[in-house]
Amino acid sequence: MTRVVVVGAGVVGLSCAWFLQEHGVEVTVLERSTVGAGASWGNAGYLVPAMVAPLAEPALLREGVRSLFTPGSPVSVSGRLSAATMAFLAGFARNATASRWRRGMAALGPLAAESLSAFDELVKGGVAAEIHERTCRIGFTAGQDTAGLEHELGAARTRGQEVSYRTSAGYEAPFSGRIAQILHLAGQRFLAPGRFLDALAGSVQQRGGALVNGAHVQSIGFGPGGLQVDTRTGPPHRTDAVVLATGAWLPELGRRLGVRVPVQAGRGYSCSIRLAEPLTGPVYLPGARATLTPYGDRVRIAGSMEIAGRDAPFDGRRLDSVLRSIRPLIDGADWDDVREPWVGSRPLTPDGLPVIGATKVAGVHVAGGHGMWGVTLGPVTGKLLAGQITSGTDAPGMAPFDPLRRG
Repeated sequence: MTRVVVVGAGVVGLSCAWFLQEHGVEVTVLERSTVGAGASWGNAGYLVPAMVAPLAEPALLREGVRSLFTPGSPVSVSGRLSAATMAFLAGFARNATASRWRRGMAALGPLAAESLSAFDELVKGGVAAEIHERTCRIGFTAGQDTAGLEHELGAARTRGQEVSYRTSAGYEAPFSGRIAQILHLAGQRFLAPGRFLDALAGSVQQRGGALVNGAHVQSIGFGPGGLQVDTRTGPPHRTDAVVLATGAWLPELGRRLGVRVPVQAGRGYSCSIRLAEPLTGPVYLPGARATLTPYGDRVRIAGSMEIAGRDAPFDGRRLDSVLRSIRPLIDGADWDDVREPWVGSRPLTPDGLPVIGATKVAGVHVAGGHGMWGVTLGPVTGKLLAGQITSGTDAPGMAPFDPLRRG
C-alpha cells in the first residue's frame, strides 16, 4: 500500500489523508470545490463527545412529526419530497426506538471516547491548530427539564467516557433571565472550523500530500493500470486504494460501490454576531437546537436541521428563524451586526451511525454519514480507517458502521 486517493477535503477526508501519511502512504486529496465547502467550514466548532448520540431517538421523532412541515421549526422538511428523502424519513422513523437508540449509543461510545485524543495526535504531529478546552454551558428555560440530557450523559459515561457536570440556577451572561437552569459540562473543547481545516490541509501538503481543488470525480473503478479515479478533467488518478469522504454527496458515487445506507442532507445554518461580554466557551440552547461558540472577537451561532436537497440555495428565512428562536434567551447581542451567513449540508443516516469501512469494490472505502458530529468524530474516524486500510484488518467495534448495511 503506497498510494491512496481521498475524495473529499472536509474534516473527515483530510483526517483520513493525514493519518494515512502516518503509515507512510502517499496521498492525493481530490475536492470538487474547495477545502471544507460541504458541512465542515461553517459548523459550530464545538467538540463535545459527551453529547454524541444518534439523531434518531423517540423524543425527536415525536417532536419531528408535529413540526416537520412547520415553517421556522428547528427540524423541518424543505422543498419537494424526493423518493430518496422519503426512504430516509421512513428509515429514520424505523430507527427512532429506545432499543435502537441504546444500540446506537453503544456503537458510538468507543468513537466518542477516543475522539479528543485523535485531535491531540494531530496537534502533536504538527497541525498548527488552536483547540481550546472549556466547559460547555447548556441553558434550559423554566419549562424545560434536564432529565433527557442527563440520561444521554449517563449513557456516555456507561460507554467509557469521563463525564463531569453540575447544574446551577440563576442568571449568568450571556443567558437572559428566561434561562432558569444551566448544566455545566466540563472537559469539552472548541475550535474555529475554518482555521482548523486550513491547518490540517496545510499539514497534509507539507508532508508531501497533493490537494487538488475543483476536481469533480466521475467514477471509481478499474482501468488498464488497476484501480483508478476519473475526474471530469485531467488524466485518471491511479492508486492502490480510495477513500470516498464526500459527506452529503456520498450517494452519487457510493451507490455504485454497494453502499445501501441512505445519506440525506440535513442542512445547518450559521452566522456570527458580537456580544457585549466576550464568550469564553460553547453555549447550547436545546429548546432552540442552537449553539453559540467563541469565534475570534465574535460569536458563531449555528442551528437548524433542514431536510432538503444537497445543493439547494441558501434560504435566509431559515437563518432568520434560528436568530428569532435564540433572541429572547441571550442578552447583550448586537442583532444589527449579523455577518458571515452560511449553509452547509450535514450527511445524515437513518440510524444515526456513520458509514466507515470497505465497499463491495476491492480497495475502495468510505467514511461519512456523521451527521452533526463530523468535526468531533472526523479525526478518530480517519485514524481508525487509515489503520484498517494499511493493515487489512478491521478495528474492533467497527461492524455497526459497515457501509454495506441497510441502515
